[in-house]
This record gives sequence, C-alpha cells and structure tokens, in this order.
Amino acid sequence: GIRLSSLRRVLSAGAPVAPATVARMMKMLPAKAQLFTPYGATECLPVCAIEGREIQSVAHLTAEGAGICVGKPLVENQVRLIRIADGPVDEVSVNNVVARGVVGEIVVMGPAMSLRYFGRESANRLGKIYTNHGTWHRMGDLGRMDDQGRLWYLGRKAHRVETGNGLFLPEAVEGVLNGHQQVRRSALIGWTDAGRTVPAVCIELQRAEDRRDWELIKKELRQLASRFSVTAAIRHFFLHQGFPVDIRHNAKIDRSALALWAARQKP
Repeated sequence: GIRLSSLRRVLSAGAPVAPATVARMMKMLPAKAQLFTPYGATECLPVCAIEGREIQSVAHLTAEGAGICVGKPLVENQVRLIRIADGPVDEVSVNNVVARGVVGEIVVMGPAMSLRYFGRESANRLGKIYTNHGTWHRMGDLGRMDDQGRLWYLGRKAHRVETGNGLFLPEAVEGVLNGHQQVRRSALIGWTDAGRTVPAVCIELQRAEDRRDWELIKKELRQLASRFSVTAAIRHFFLHQGFPVDIRHNAKIDRSALALWAARQKP
C-alpha cells in the first residue's frame, strides 16, 4: 500500500526486469510517473528504452515465451541481429544479418559506444566488429526484432542451451515458468542425461514452506511447460534454495554455477 507520491521517473538497469516487478512498482507511483527499463551494457548504454506501460501491455507475450521486450533502439543507434557466432566476426552485412523475427546475436553501433578495450586485443577481436563503415559492439546477447521495430531480449549468448531438440534461450524459457504462482525465479541450464545435453531448469520458490509441495509443483511445471513450444521439451527441474548472483549487480543469475551444482543432483 506504499505510495511514492513525489517520484516522477524511475530507471532500472543492470539486469532484465520481469513484467510482474514493473507492475508492482507502478502501483506505488503517481499516475503521471514514468518507469523506464533501458537496455544496454557498460560498453554501450543506452541501446533501447521502453516505458512500464508498454512492458505491461506485452507481458502476456513474455509469459508465452517471447522473451523480454526492451523497446525500440534510440534514433542515434544502429541495431542489427547477426547469425550466432562464438568466434570473431568481421562483417555486418547481408551475408550474416538475420531476417526480422529470427533469433540472432545483437550488435550495436552508436555514439555512446566504446570503440575498444584498453590493452585487451583478444577482447577486441571477440567483442568488436571493425568494418569500413564503422565499429560495431557485440552485446553478447541474443534477441529478435518484432514487426514494430522493438527488440526482444532472449538472454546471454553464453547461456543458450543447444541440444538435439533445438536451441533453448533463458528469457524465453524462464518467462513461461516464472508464471507459476509459487515460483520466485527460474534459470535455464544444460544438464547431461545419459551422455547427452538436455535443457533443464533450476527453480527458486517464493516461500521456504513451499518446498513441502515440491513434487506437486514439479508436476505443475511440466504441465505448464508442455503448453508452449519453447518449453515443451523440458522435463527436468531442480529445486534450489537461493540462486547465486553476480557480485556487481546482485541480480544477474549465475547460471554457470547453477549448472555445476545441478550436475551433482538428481532431478
């Protein structure tokens, strides 16, 4: 019931913001107040921006596995999506730019972008694309562009899970499973089952006492996952007491640490 009546504008950055968090915050603000969740990185900020009301208007799509909408690029920025590559890239052209609606790696060129890393040539080769038309920064993120020119964030490139059943992306998968009322957070990981990598999800519950209902919750999560193409193949869920997060933001889930933990568990 708290109202922050003197606030006119709220900005949130550092990690993706769930639509439910946006909705809770906006209930505390005056009617004319604005809430923005700009998208970017230390090397390039801001890239895109979106206001809370628009986030809420597409929240149902996030719950269906579309990812997190981070809005339209600022007019000063050029944003492209290129074919996913783990090694160096030397062009941004018709040869590697993907079509609208297709998942790709996000690259940006703009006035608020750093051109290089100091004294780290290996990082420059992996993180920058030097072309005759200028320098592009590789965000290290995956996403897609919708028909309205809005960018949808689907997770870090390093956190994607590639399996025989296809490509699984964190924000798509987690957007679906976070819709369960007893789930606080979920995290996609790759898990080895009988010598092959399969998609699996770690689950953090809203309340400690909900752990008593884990078997029922796990069954409900499988049913929820079966309703959407981005999660239909997921059968393994791991209950975790509290996700590890990065020390800088205290928000970004450390999925690599969770994967190491899950490797020692039984689903």
